[in-house]
Amino acid sequence: MLGHAAAFSMVLAIAAGNHLSVPPTRGMLWAMLAGASGGTALALFYRALSQGNMGLAAPASTVIGAAIPAVFAIFTEGLPRPIAIAGFALALLGIWLISRPEESGAPQGIGLALIAGFGFAGFYICMKLAGSGAAPWFAVSSRGASFLLTAIITVAGRKFQPFYGAGAIIGLFAGCLDVTGTMLFIRAAQTGRLDTTVVLTSLYPVITVLLARAILKERFTLLKTAGMAAALAAVPMIARG
Repeated sequence: MLGHAAAFSMVLAIAAGNHLSVPPTRGMLWAMLAGASGGTALALFYRALSQGNMGLAAPASTVIGAAIPAVFAIFTEGLPRPIAIAGFALALLGIWLISRPEESGAPQGIGLALIAGFGFAGFYICMKLAGSGAAPWFAVSSRGASFLLTAIITVAGRKFQPFYGAGAIIGLFAGCLDVTGTMLFIRAAQTGRLDTTVVLTSLYPVITVLLARAILKERFTLLKTAGMAAALAAVPMIARG
């Protein structure tokens, strides 16, 4: 909730402070729907991870969240070049390998992870359907909806514990980082194909793994190394497509 609040405040200040034109109501409504879908998906995803099977939950939701918008784009925008299709397949394989932790648990939470994947896909598709307009205003609409949703869940469920100051600050900072990525995604989706934008966006686990190596001194496993290689190889293939 704090993360969405910080994100909403930041993009509202950017949009209003720069006197950007407010997009049409239809586009803002699509952005609100995107925010509700993405916010719900994130909550379900965290719940799925907490049930013990991160090894399947994480890659399953990520791959579904990327694959469905890619198929949607093929139907609405036509087939991309063959090299791009091959790049999509290679990227999805890389996402799966990178996102998959080494630990395996009981087959629990997979259903929630799959539903979360559909929610992430809904976010991408709804943002594409929002059309043209100022990306900060679309982000305001999206984050406003997700903030309202998470606030209702938090207050109604009285989910205030455990709470600690450092976590709150990190949550606020993470929200600002997240909405910055959202604005960049919106702009990319407005100027390019949805499938290309979504698949490249979904390669974010590469950055997570690199940061874990640099900051937490985690070692690359064989699967993560193979996934990194596949993801890096896929980027120029998709870009050329």
